[in-house]
Amino acid sequence: MTALPRTGTRSTRHRGPSLRRAIIWLLPALLAQGTVMHYAIVNGAEPSLVLVAAVWFAMRTGDPAKAALFGFLAGAGEDVLAFDPAGTWTIATTVTVLLASLPTRRFFEDSIPLFALVAGCATLLRSFVYWSAKSLEGYPAGLATIHFHKALEASVLNAALAILVMAVARRFERRDALARIRR
Repeated sequence: MTALPRTGTRSTRHRGPSLRRAIIWLLPALLAQGTVMHYAIVNGAEPSLVLVAAVWFAMRTGDPAKAALFGFLAGAGEDVLAFDPAGTWTIATTVTVLLASLPTRRFFEDSIPLFALVAGCATLLRSFVYWSAKSLEGYPAGLATIHFHKALEASVLNAALAILVMAVARRFERRDALARIRR
């Protein structure tokens, strides 16, 4: 076997989307979550556009620190919308998005099936962290089965929403690429 010669140049690290641009996209997601997404409830489970946006950013950036900061901001926004002074959405979303940023160190971040799988698993993890934090506040543990079923249904909804978001994002990326080629 022959080895390829090394040229001495270093490869550049993929930086992902800027945090500023992601926060600009987070604001409409929070607005839609607080107003429109309540109409998409299926069997009591509501898809979370904010979680899908946070997981998308975490997978695209691959940087756990940036992902945790974005998850913190997304969770704080959800706590403001839910009037939750305990910050349980902030804790749950930060932990979830931090862990969602880890698979991109080994896999491609633009894979639709991987994104849907991570979004579904992130939904289950976030529900687990959220209800664990709520149980520390004294929330009755007897309702765990109901919330687990809602979390399973929400994970399927979020996986479907992730596929839709990625398909729309790819459509815009292709359109922009064609426009750049034509210039």
